[in-house]
Amino acid sequence: MKESVWGVVIITFAVISILLIYFFQNVTNTDQQNYTLLREATEAAMFDAVDRDEYADHSVIKIDKEKFTESFIRRFMEDANLSKNYVVEIYKISEDPAVVSLKVKSTESTSATGELVEFDVSNEINGLLAEY
Repeated sequence: MKESVWGVVIITFAVISILLIYFFQNVTNTDQQNYTLLREATEAAMFDAVDRDEYADHSVIKIDKEKFTESFIRRFMEDANLSKNYVVEIYKISEDPAVVSLKVKSTESTSATGELVEFDVSNEINGLLAEY
């Protein structure tokens, strides 16, 4: 009898451990995916928004705010996970020098324990487009 109780405890502990590992792996993957997507979309949108006429005339790198915002949102949402809700906050877009500050928030939730547990996953990036 005593050995069977230990067997049930060990199996229960193993199942709970596997569920916790799965949940935290999912949160970590979400965080990494959001950061990589944010970085790649910001870089590409900054290159898209460069004012080429200004650079050709005065050798100054400037970006267009509206073009950057449009390109960033389009690029980010093309590759974002459609089952999640995202909040994109654009704090600063400076045309000269070409600087942007962005934050993307999403919520990860689970009900493995019987209660709904939610985590906010937030990634922030500051980008500067400079001439080499």
